[in-house]
Amino acid sequence: MSAYVVAHVTISDRDTYRLYEAGFMEILQQFRGEVCAVDDAEEVLEGSPLGTRTVILRFTDKPAALDWYHSKAYQQLAQHRFKSSSADIVVIQGLT
Repeated sequence: MSAYVVAHVTISDRDTYRLYEAGFMEILQQFRGEVCAVDDAEEVLEGSPLGTRTVILRFTDKPAALDWYHSKAYQQLAQHRFKSSSADIVVIQGLT
């Protein structure tokens, strides 16, 4: 069953965030993840805006998503994101 990582990111330093973006796809692909959507101009239908960017990633299953997130390679790369943004990130199960 697929799993999705949904991130609401507020980017405060675009130059440093670009360092994160530069290495992102290589690591994501190592864990067979794929980008489903990235939007810097989402339209809020209800509630309050959650960040300046929303990202949705798909993985084959929840363990694969967690392996990617907790991997040494991703956590090293994520240091650039930690320095340049704040985020709310969840992993959710897809439907069968």
